[in-house]
Formats: sequence, C-alpha cells, structure tokens
Amino acid sequence: MRVTIRIVASAGVFALVSLGAASLSSAQTAAPAEGPAANGSPAWFTLMPAPRGGQGAPGRAAAGRGTAGRGAGAPSPFACSHSPICSPRASSARENRPFGRIQWKQEMGYAINYPFELPQSSANGGGGISGVAVDSKGNLWAFQRNPEGRPQLFEFDSAHRLIRTVGENIIGHQAKAHGIAVDSQDNVWICDEGGATVMEVSPDGRLIRTIGVRNKRGDWDESKGQRLLWEPLAVAFAANGDVYISQGHANESPNDADSDDPANTIGAARVLHLDRDGRFLNQWYGDSTGPGKFTMAHALAVDPRNGDVWVGDREQYRIVVFTAGGQFLRTIQMRNLPCALAFDPAGNLWMASGTDGQVLKIDRDGKVLGAIGNGPGPGLGQFQESNYLTWDRQGNIYTGDTTVARITAMMAPR
Repeated sequence: MRVTIRIVASAGVFALVSLGAASLSSAQTAAPAEGPAANGSPAWFTLMPAPRGGQGAPGRAAAGRGTAGRGAGAPSPFACSHSPICSPRASSARENRPFGRIQWKQEMGYAINYPFELPQSSANGGGGISGVAVDSKGNLWAFQRNPEGRPQLFEFDSAHRLIRTVGENIIGHQAKAHGIAVDSQDNVWICDEGGATVMEVSPDGRLIRTIGVRNKRGDWDESKGQRLLWEPLAVAFAANGDVYISQGHANESPNDADSDDPANTIGAARVLHLDRDGRFLNQWYGDSTGPGKFTMAHALAVDPRNGDVWVGDREQYRIVVFTAGGQFLRTIQMRNLPCALAFDPAGNLWMASGTDGQVLKIDRDGKVLGAIGNGPGPGLGQFQESNYLTWDRQGNIYTGDTTVARITAMMAPR
C-alpha cells in the first residue's frame, strides 16, 4: 500500500512525496537542493552539516553523524523516527532527514552584533549562554552554563553594562542551565535541566521559590504530595499568570520508564501547568507517536492571542499545539529544529532553529516568513545552537548560544 503525505518545508515549497516500501529511497535521492522564494517565504537551500565549529557547503544533502556521548555512528534511541522527514539510514537525531539542513535566504535587514561583555567569557573558561530574557525595565538577564564555583545568572542594563550577578550562594550551582523567562512582575525563572529544579528569582536577585527537588529527577504526583520535575527545559506564562513548565530532554537523558525508583517511573516528556501561586492545575505527556504526542518538549510558548500552548518537539522537527488546558489541537511539521519558540511583543511567532544556525519568523501554520543568521558555526552571524529569544523596546532580538559564550543581538532595521 502506498501513502501520500504532504511534506511541508515550513513554507510549502516542497512537492508532494509518495512514501511506500519501495519509494522512500527514491524520494530521498530526488530531494531538491534549493528553491526560489514562494508564497511569502524566502528562497532556501540545503546545507551539508560540518564538524562542530565548521561551516557546511550549500546544495548538498545531509550526512549522518554520531550522537555526542554515544560514540561515532552509534544511533540514538530517541533519533528522529516518527516524522515524515526522518531518514531510516541516518545514525544521528538532528541530521536524520533526507533533505539536509534547510537554510533560508536573509532579506529582513537585521544587523548582527555582540554588545555584551560577559564576565565569564570564552577566554576565561565561561560556557555557553543557554538563554536570555528582557524585563520591563529593558534590562537583559543571561543564564550561562559555567562550571561549579562560577556565577551563572547575570543582569545587564539597557546600555549593556553588567549591573547584577546572582551567585551560587543564592541559587546554588545549576547542573545544566537551560530555559529562562521573566514574568509580568519582573521575576526571573530559570530551569536547571540536570538538577531537576525551576527557580523563581526576584528582580533584586533574591530566591523566591524552588519548584522540584534538587538532583531528584522524577514524577509530579499531586495525590501523594510528590512534586518532582523531570528535566525542566522551559517556562512560559499565560496572561492570567499561570505557569507552564516543559520537561523531557529525551535524546540526551536516561529513559526512566523502567526505573526502580517509585517516584520516577513515567519516563515521558511532559508539560506541567500551575497557577500563579504554584498550585497544581494539570499536566500532560508525550509518548513519541500519534496526534498530540511528542518525544521532547524543548520549546515552549503561550500564544498571547488565545492562550494556546505551543510545544517544540525538537528532534522530531515538529510543533504541537494545545489549548491552555492541555487539549491537543494540531501538529505542524517543520523543516528546521524547533529549539525555541517565542511570540514577540506584537504577537508574531518566532523560532530559534538551534544547530541549524538561524532565527526564523514563522506564521501560525509554520510557514517561514523571514530568516536571520548565517547558518551553523561560531563565526559572525552564525550559531552553534541558537536558543531562547527575547526582545527590547526597540524591536531588537537577542538570543544565546549554548556552545559559545556570547549573546547575539539582532538589530531591527530602522
């Protein structure tokens, strides 16, 4: 039996591909290497992935790479496998697609620079910036993956000057700094994926509360009074102050479904919904396949227009949309990694494409409307892994890079 599936290149520029037992290989080899601007989307081309730190070559299909920590060529059990763009021949999750990396031509007019001087720079051993967030005063908070004994949370004023450092005496050491967000009261929320906690920090750098138990990965069971997190990745807020926490870095973490720890048995990515005072409201889970499922909840955003919750299932190249209460609405297949999702102050939707090396403006159907960034790499305008996005009052965009100790400013055209 043959099944016809529409494979969308985020902008609808790829043709219909017929998938069957005998046709998958031919569909892969026949994949186009570039395409013109069409239907409101910029032109695109494919890019051969290069070793970390290098620039690929355009117009060539992707090649598989081993997953870090598993040995060269060793397949990840959480590799892309349940998406129309997955390739059964690739051995790496992020390169597991027959059409290669999709890069979009830049026509938006943003200028890229690096105006922040980090106290923990690459030169003195500072780690990557997992995320940035701007508060109502226009100050930017940066969350950095530094080794134990060094601060990880910093505040800069609107002139890019360092004005506050929140040290380990306040928040302890964050085992793997991940998501960051600022709520309507200018409190800063940070996610420690490795340490299994989410912390709320006041505007003046005091710890307000900790959700989860440090270094105790597990399940949230309200009936038992058990309030554990399973690798928290991102925080997002509803207009009424409700808090959403996405969890589950499945491609890089143990699957705890068969754990002998009775407090940690679910082993699935999930979204936790709390009210503004931290009281439990709801949670829902992904189980890899099927409508409303996801293998990873890496990106998270709440639509200011209607309160819908947007989840980026990074390794499966898809966005899954739910109501505020967790009811599944739809799945949007993407051609780029949904590493982070964010709505700008005007309500437009943006996506950081992680190791694909670009920041994309998309519509609510996943169509790419514009792109910023020169692809993967450490060079000018490139990203090793772009991540959480934020905006200042002038419409400029800021993002971190989880591998490079720098904050990228994308200055809006005047």
